[in-house]
Amino acid sequence: MTTIDWDAAAGSFDEEPDHGLLDPVVRDAWAGRLESWLPTVRGDVLDLGCGTGSLSLLAAGQGHRVTAVDRSPRMAELARTKLAGTGAEVLVGDAARPPVGEQAFDVVVARHVVWLLPDPAAALERWFRLLKPGGRLVLVEGVWGGVGLPAPTLTRLLSAHTERIHHEDLAADARLWGRKVDDERYALVARATPPYRHTEVVDVHLILRRGPDVLLARRAGTGYADGLLHMPSGHAEDGEDVREAMIREAAEEIGLELDPDELGVALVMQHRGPGGGARMGWFFVAEYDPARPPRNTEPEKCSELDWFPLAALPDDMVAYCRAGLDGYRAGEHFMIHWHRDGEPIAYDPGGTRRAVPLRAAGDPTGRVHHIELWVPDLATAERGWGWLLSRLGHTPYQCWEHGRSWRRGDAYVVLEQSPDLVADDHDRRRPGVNHLAFHVADQAALDALTAEAPAYGWRLRYPDRHPFAGGADHCAAYLEDPAGYEVELVAASRQRS
Repeated sequence: MTTIDWDAAAGSFDEEPDHGLLDPVVRDAWAGRLESWLPTVRGDVLDLGCGTGSLSLLAAGQGHRVTAVDRSPRMAELARTKLAGTGAEVLVGDAARPPVGEQAFDVVVARHVVWLLPDPAAALERWFRLLKPGGRLVLVEGVWGGVGLPAPTLTRLLSAHTERIHHEDLAADARLWGRKVDDERYALVARATPPYRHTEVVDVHLILRRGPDVLLARRAGTGYADGLLHMPSGHAEDGEDVREAMIREAAEEIGLELDPDELGVALVMQHRGPGGGARMGWFFVAEYDPARPPRNTEPEKCSELDWFPLAALPDDMVAYCRAGLDGYRAGEHFMIHWHRDGEPIAYDPGGTRRAVPLRAAGDPTGRVHHIELWVPDLATAERGWGWLLSRLGHTPYQCWEHGRSWRRGDAYVVLEQSPDLVADDHDRRRPGVNHLAFHVADQAALDALTAEAPAYGWRLRYPDRHPFAGGADHCAAYLEDPAGYEVELVAASRQRS
């Protein structure tokens, strides 16, 4: 016997549940691992002992060309049904001697197969011969209740063919098994060729702005992070620069034909998902054009496409996507977001923050470090200023008994009701600071802020001349809070209807 009939053999694996990856948490966990083991570009994958085709389906969903082999005709037929429409080929045959002729593969995958083979050394030798230059074997094995194949034994068998063997402990990730386990479970990834330089996937993400809102899509049917919100995104392909990749992905996913001049770089983030490989993400920003509304052009991969407030993002998002948007709002330009294996893919509001801003080199001399305002009533000031600063992209920074601060980039604004206050009123006409002024993106963003401001205690000054109270070429709003502090919001360009 050289393949596994999961229905018949499940009891021999300590009654292991969900070999068909029916649980979405289990399926997402395996999808993340598989994505890190398979090539970053579309490749040919051979799944040996495929069973009902669960791993084959994940590989096909990630864009690979899949050939699946199982000795059981019944398992092969179930796999064909599961893989219908993916372009995968399912063959009946012995995993130790795959019936693939002279075909070569980028990856050969076998899960819980090697331990059952009568001559694993001979099978491994055949499998290595099936690999293209630079190809790899991905072997998932373990020891259950005293039976199976320990990692050192399989490593010794592989070392006859390669010195490049990567070991991953899988037992510690309970999501892969639907429960905690205490036996040996592991993956070995073995390359048949000399070492290559480290490479990373380059992905691109679109921050499409509509005033205070941003466009998000809910993933569906992809096998990875399904049900979570994410920005329109994708991978750069061979020969593409990142801007070309973003333009192509926007057209493919939301039917939006962008001109290169419409794209601005928001930030660059190196990120790693749980169980995945490192990626380099480029986040681009573009403005919504009512004449070209986005639409869901990939309903098989996206169940929802909608606008969400950038200042109050939902929690059901892919974690690094949420971190990227939070970094963008805070004025960051370079970040790292690194998961440990076993952590959730989804954003966790109460979890450990994985985002690390990276500071650009340069002399900081002369830049504003922080601005501190002493206020007569911290609670009132926090309500009005907290709303305004959050809408302008600042994020909460510090909190103490007498004060609060909000940060954007490497500068922050402080509100403090100091015990050393010598008066309870503020008069901006006295010597001292008269007002603070902030940039806003455009007149549409200015109008949205001006409309919301009264609900948070701000009064519009010069309403009869708004938004050109500062002159015909100066589009701005002048707001005053209940304590008499003034803020000027300046639109980046004048836009009249």
